[in-house]
Amino acid sequence: MAEFKPAYLIHGDDHGRIGERRAALRALAERQSGSNGVECFEGDTAAPDVVAGALAAMTFAIGRRFLIVDGAERWKDADIQTHLLPALADLGEETTVAFFAREEGRFKVSAQLAKAVEKAGGSVAAERTMKAKELPKWLQGEAGRIGVSLDREAAQALVAHVGERQQRLLRELEKLALEHGEGARIGAEEVEQAAARSAEHQVWGLVDTLVAGDGAAATRAYLELAAQGESVTRLVGLLARRVREVLVIAQRLEAGENPQQIKAGMKGNPWALDRRIAEARRSDADRLSRALEALSDLELATHGASELSDPTEMISAIAKIAA
Repeated sequence: MAEFKPAYLIHGDDHGRIGERRAALRALAERQSGSNGVECFEGDTAAPDVVAGALAAMTFAIGRRFLIVDGAERWKDADIQTHLLPALADLGEETTVAFFAREEGRFKVSAQLAKAVEKAGGSVAAERTMKAKELPKWLQGEAGRIGVSLDREAAQALVAHVGERQQRLLRELEKLALEHGEGARIGAEEVEQAAARSAEHQVWGLVDTLVAGDGAAATRAYLELAAQGESVTRLVGLLARRVREVLVIAQRLEAGENPQQIKAGMKGNPWALDRRIAEARRSDADRLSRALEALSDLELATHGASELSDPTEMISAIAKIAA
């Protein structure tokens, strides 16, 4: 039987890894105490006063009681101090509470909550994403760990294809290892041929359908991304960055520069630059500029400038850009 601490706080900007840890904890908890012994707090119920009230409430559940709480990155110090600190200082012997904080932008977990979890005898863990320049070397190390060899160019190509999320990179690397077998030497050509399309590619697929004016296809692409757990906030950042990069290239192409001149004056992975140039050739600067303006409006809307939900704002922006 697994040993559990009284409290956990898992936070950071690696949302995929945090989601995996939450799912793993819930599965372990349900195996130990059954579904009746696990309480989940999300949305409006994931507030310090509500969680504190649940911790103080009596329960007739048999065995260890688990409380899994999302959204801790949005809590204010005053609410934590008033409601949660007393509750965490008096946890029952058969109670485990786990807080999950998906940090992004100005939303950061409170240091008070981290100290309270540690003081209660719990564990605090940060899940951070790596910097882009560190990923190829990390991939080479992971390749060696699973029994294959990945050269530097292949690692760079894999990052260019899949994006910068470590869990996705590792899954694609494992697929390559299974395909080519133990001891295989994997180069850029193998990566180009075998790497599966990732959500980063789907993000550009969304942009491509938008600038082409295909609102129906763009909406389908967004809904697929949303079903994978992609937040509107993250998508807006990725979309705006991609459109901005391609817009610069499109403007340079329209000014008469050739692809070699453009590549010589830009930093970045060569595979990624080739794709950006191809994308710019399929579009034009005016259309990309209009798309970027709409994305800027969407970003403002998702940061409190609108009373509509983020998904509604996203679909509205898709219609505006496609029109």
